[in-house]
Amino acid sequence: MTKKRALFPGSFDPLTLGHLNTIERAAMLFDEVIVGILTNTTKKSLFTVEEKIALTKEATQHLTNVSVMAQEAGLTVEIAQKLGAQFLIRGIRGIQDYEYERNIAFMNQQLNRKVETVFLLSDEKYSNVSSSMLKEIAFFDGDVSEFLPACVNEALRKKNEGVNKFDK
Repeated sequence: MTKKRALFPGSFDPLTLGHLNTIERAAMLFDEVIVGILTNTTKKSLFTVEEKIALTKEATQHLTNVSVMAQEAGLTVEIAQKLGAQFLIRGIRGIQDYEYERNIAFMNQQLNRKVETVFLLSDEKYSNVSSSMLKEIAFFDGDVSEFLPACVNEALRKKNEGVNKFDK
């Protein structure tokens, strides 16, 4: 019997509790979940790829069927196929996410019909949380600890220490 392997791709800059919730739920549905830290060409990353890998591994260490990898370039469906993943996991916070992700899923289906996209609705308490928003709040010393795994919150706090807020 073939193992059901899923790829959860994202930039995870930073990994939020919303992301972690999606990973935990996917881990219950699939034999193996690969968290793929991929490059988003439309975003400037705060954390390096190496930092994101380490933080994601630490945040998911309680999940025995979850692994973490990074890929700097390539189409997500091609990466999934190389990894032997038959499914792509996408988290949906609201209607805007759905419309955006639906279009990507349709395009991915055209590119590779062997990889199916699975949408998981966000837990309601994380439906308004985005990495970009949390980075902005944290930059100005706001408390975002309730939205981030402890290791990520600490790393984000350290990134913002000693930063001149007026040079932004």
